[in-house]
Amino acid sequence: MAPVKVTGPVFAALSIAVLSYLLCNSRSRKTHKPISKKKPRRGLIEAIGNTPLIRINSLSEATGCEILGKAEFLNPGGSVKDRVAVKIIEEALESGQLAPGGVVTEGSAGSTAISLATVAPAYGCKCHVVIPDDVAIEKSQILEALGATVERVRPVSITHKDHYVNVARRRALEANELASKHGKYIGMDADGLVQANGHISEEEKQNSVFSSNCKGGFFADQFENLANFRAHYEGTGPEIWEQTGGDLHAFVAAAGTGGTLAGVSRSLQEKSPNIKCFLIDPPGSGLFNKITRGVMYTREEAEGRRLKNPFDTITEGIGINRLTQNFLMAELDGAFRGTDMEAVEMSRYLLKNDGLFVGSSSAMNCVGAVRVAQSIGPGHTIVTILCDSGMRHLSKFYDSQYLSQHGLTPTATGLEFLGIS
Repeated sequence: MAPVKVTGPVFAALSIAVLSYLLCNSRSRKTHKPISKKKPRRGLIEAIGNTPLIRINSLSEATGCEILGKAEFLNPGGSVKDRVAVKIIEEALESGQLAPGGVVTEGSAGSTAISLATVAPAYGCKCHVVIPDDVAIEKSQILEALGATVERVRPVSITHKDHYVNVARRRALEANELASKHGKYIGMDADGLVQANGHISEEEKQNSVFSSNCKGGFFADQFENLANFRAHYEGTGPEIWEQTGGDLHAFVAAAGTGGTLAGVSRSLQEKSPNIKCFLIDPPGSGLFNKITRGVMYTREEAEGRRLKNPFDTITEGIGINRLTQNFLMAELDGAFRGTDMEAVEMSRYLLKNDGLFVGSSSAMNCVGAVRVAQSIGPGHTIVTILCDSGMRHLSKFYDSQYLSQHGLTPTATGLEFLGIS
């Protein structure tokens, strides 16, 4: 047979075919290369923390800054408070203040209580929560589903003995007293009330909260317990520094207990004093005045004439009228005031433009991020906290009828509510 003559065009076509085959084969080998396996996290506790830092595209593009949100709603318990719950319980167990099988009590507007109820069983402990009876109903439903006992009380001043935090403190003492008297108890009646020598006193009928096998209680005290601060100083702050490669200019967040703001601000500023840290404060809170003017009351309020129950905010879990031990640890460069209307509008804006379904405090934090961007100008990187999702805020913050009753129906089409056209 005569040899086939390969012309120039044929040679070129064959060359391209061979090259394409080699490239495809190479890509195929790369695609099917075994992926290195990450070690599974051992149990619920190890799944807490190391949350992603996400770019909030709409806010970044509108302000000219890189606005990043620490997605704490992706923790197993659904909020930033998971970190605090773990730190509080671990330190209490290590110090002996909490016995294995004991009851952790807490007064909480929601997220910390849910986190404690989530992680307590992992340590073999139980959870008793005291909450204001005006908190979104889904929060107490979640708590009960998690196995916590829930005690609802009317909202009163922190100075009142029946403020939810003070009731929670008493419950821990009662659990300890019950545990110390355990040897005197011989059983329970059909309703679960403790019997002493076969008799239930009237006082015990009224006050008994815990079962006879109670192993004592521990008051978590999230407002004053510095384990709260340490959770963020040792965890959240260093994570933000690592995730940004140290390339950030500002951090902003609201404060309830003050633990997140304090722990992150101090951690970041120890890494670089050039990082500016700010508070965003909701209505009814005195922290903005404290940071900007050195006093907790407004110009319109004279000392001694302040209302005992000032107007509260629709944003649950943030805003306070006293200085906690956790907040005192914060290193702040300034503060901004946010409004309920801004938080509501921001939540809808983020849902529409970024697909982010966040809670009220997260929305307020994003208002703060925009305020910081407007203050320091474009070209900066700003980090805030996305504390929890909107799933815990359906009956109030995301309820159109509730918002209408309070004059908070959202109407914005963009960011005009923050002065951005």
